[in-house]
Amino acid sequence: MDLFKEIHLAKKQLHNVLLPTPLIESSTLSKQYAATILLKREDLQVAHSFKIRGAYNKIKSLTAAEKELGIICASDGNHAHGVAYCCNLLKIKGKIYMPKNTSEQKVKQVQLFGKDYIEIILAGNFFDQAYAIALGDASIHHKVFIHSSEDIKVIAGQGTVGLEVLEEYQKKIIDYVFVPMEGGGLAAGLSTVFGQLSPNTKIIGVTAQDNFSTEIFIQNNNKNSLDPVDQFVYDTSIKKSDSLTSEICQKNLNDIIKIPKGKACVAQLQLFNNEEINIDPTGVLTIAALDSYAEQIRGKTVVCILSGGLKHMEREDEIREHSLLFEGLVHYFLVDFPQRPGILKEFINDVLSTDDHLTYFQSVKKQNSETESVLMRLVVKNPDNILNIKSNMQAKKILYQNLNEKYDLFASNITLVNIM
Repeated sequence: MDLFKEIHLAKKQLHNVLLPTPLIESSTLSKQYAATILLKREDLQVAHSFKIRGAYNKIKSLTAAEKELGIICASDGNHAHGVAYCCNLLKIKGKIYMPKNTSEQKVKQVQLFGKDYIEIILAGNFFDQAYAIALGDASIHHKVFIHSSEDIKVIAGQGTVGLEVLEEYQKKIIDYVFVPMEGGGLAAGLSTVFGQLSPNTKIIGVTAQDNFSTEIFIQNNNKNSLDPVDQFVYDTSIKKSDSLTSEICQKNLNDIIKIPKGKACVAQLQLFNNEEINIDPTGVLTIAALDSYAEQIRGKTVVCILSGGLKHMEREDEIREHSLLFEGLVHYFLVDFPQRPGILKEFINDVLSTDDHLTYFQSVKKQNSETESVLMRLVVKNPDNILNIKSNMQAKKILYQNLNEKYDLFASNITLVNIM
């Protein structure tokens, strides 16, 4: 397998079909890190993601007979967008399997890209089930299954991002590239390109914190990681540590950084406020990873691949809340209050400062005839303010639980029943 040769062939295949995405410097990030920070804007790609590069390269390579039978894929994200777009562009019938819990917005986006050439099938309660059903359908009906990464043609197509970066930036050596590990195809292809054409460039993979399949890389190469969280950005992960992409990444990557959901949300909001780039938190993981290399990249030239992904408007409030929780500006408490008039006013006056705000107050459980448990949401101006709030509650002998310290408040299995 000559992956580097395949990537060059893929570039020719994609020519005049997909336009190169811009590589632009972020003056805000460059100033923040005292480095030259370049953003590869794959969010501006057709279908809003690099995934279409691999999908088109693979589908275009099929025989006439294979195209006639139609294709099948499983995805609840950017790969589905890319496959759907290619089906409409190439006039090929396709089935796209998505789990039943896929948001209505995602389903509509995929249908919009594929129009009448695709059939969306909601199957399985989560992605792995939809994936297995899709594979079964492809096997029974002898149709080609378009994998999101585990295919040499797909990896080659996604790897063309690396060729573009080197062609677009010819001023001097690129010292670091931060690349998302979404499926692993992009990281495998891009790292292969740089290994051949810019071997001194350090390639840093970035993934969601919950992606346990990358632990093999971390253990073998003494990688650094951040604090663990749940599956908020699970779709950025490599599914199998013994896969083709994992084998290439293990050989080529210099490091892998794992990003908590809250940090990704902070990066997404900052990117929107500073650059007016509005994409989903899964698309800005590489920017969120820069803090981990702040010292190493000082004075260096750094490329961050923005992996695309449309921002889901129905998650806007959730994203903002994740960001505030991560920054320590929002705290949830369960507080035991005596049942008497004026107790809330006393709490606000005696416990909170003028910079603190009580934004939610809900009685959730009566302990006895004299006390009840109250769920409250506090917003503080400075993360250190919470220390004073706790101290004041202790001085007033108020019993409380800081739920931020005990639970991941946005985990899918967390409810008031679990907390109580």
